Amino acid sequence: MSTKPNLRNFTESELISIMKELGEASFRAKQIFKWLHKGVEDFSEMTDLSKTLREKLSSVYRIDNLKIEKKLVSSIDGTIKYLFRLYDGSFIESVVMKYKHGNTICVSSQVGCNMGCRFCASAIGGKLRNLETGEITDQVLKAQKDSGLKISNIVMMGIGEPLDNFLNVSSFLKNANHENGLHISARHITVSTCGIADKISSLADLGLPVTLSVSLHCPINEKRSEIMPVNKKYPIEVLLDAAKDYIRKTGRRVSIEYALINGETDSLDFAKKLLSLLEGGLFHVNLIPVNKVTERSYRKSSQKQIKLFMDYLNNNGLPATLRREMGSDINAACGQLRKQTMESRGD
Repeated sequence: MSTKPNLRNFTESELISIMKELGEASFRAKQIFKWLHKGVEDFSEMTDLSKTLREKLSSVYRIDNLKIEKKLVSSIDGTIKYLFRLYDGSFIESVVMKYKHGNTICVSSQVGCNMGCRFCASAIGGKLRNLETGEITDQVLKAQKDSGLKISNIVMMGIGEPLDNFLNVSSFLKNANHENGLHISARHITVSTCGIADKISSLADLGLPVTLSVSLHCPINEKRSEIMPVNKKYPIEVLLDAAKDYIRKTGRRVSIEYALINGETDSLDFAKKLLSLLEGGLFHVNLIPVNKVTERSYRKSSQKQIKLFMDYLNNNGLPATLRREMGSDINAACGQLRKQTMESRGD
């Protein structure tokens, strides 16, 4: 396994510094950056660079390439789920979803997750490591190349907590938004967090108006701490203050993710408490019927209870929608395929 740095990890400005160190003209950085975000898999594909420069680069750097270990395609809605193998043999998942407004990819940011949310398959087994910037980028490139679909939207809601890998994720966001990179509008990129409040402020300070999605899932601190251990460090009041600060700094509405768990978080009393927490703010509630995870006892709310909860919020001035379930026949929710593969290998 090579210890050379992955060249796809760098921003264009960092590549300019690298070119100076190698005694090359700075404009070469733009050429290389463009090639890397076209999905080249080898230095030999960078045809407008001299052979000497390509050899110089390959002696110091590598270009990592994700391998498609498994691919599932939904017969219901065409959703595509990828299990990618990383250079060290680890696995991550990405999901491509087709909408009328364009094609969205849900990418992972870590191998596993340390946040311990009780309803999430990704958290079982904890975090092995952070993904590098290039590994996040390559999920988009490989999915786009394999599917033949142009990706127009990115959501960071796959395996891992993006704000727990802040440096690599922030570099990815810059590269994804850059005109010579993936060139995807910041407004078409969503970053989801389970509630690392201090990093929400850091995200706002990047100057990229990405959509912030906060996984709240419960409006009561004691109960939320049971479901989401992160709440012990960043209780609801602290988290929502950070979210409101994000709104002030960016002018963007914040999406509140709320998992409807039968008998746990779906009562009308909880809907009332959620309304009191969020009313008057620039929030939108995205209701998510919880996915079944074999190792957990949580179950999806009934259609009747989902409608009661959603109608209460909407009728009282808090916009709420139900997340459309995509790829239900292929278990498109992140974490399941990776877990099954690891279990089959005895990892």
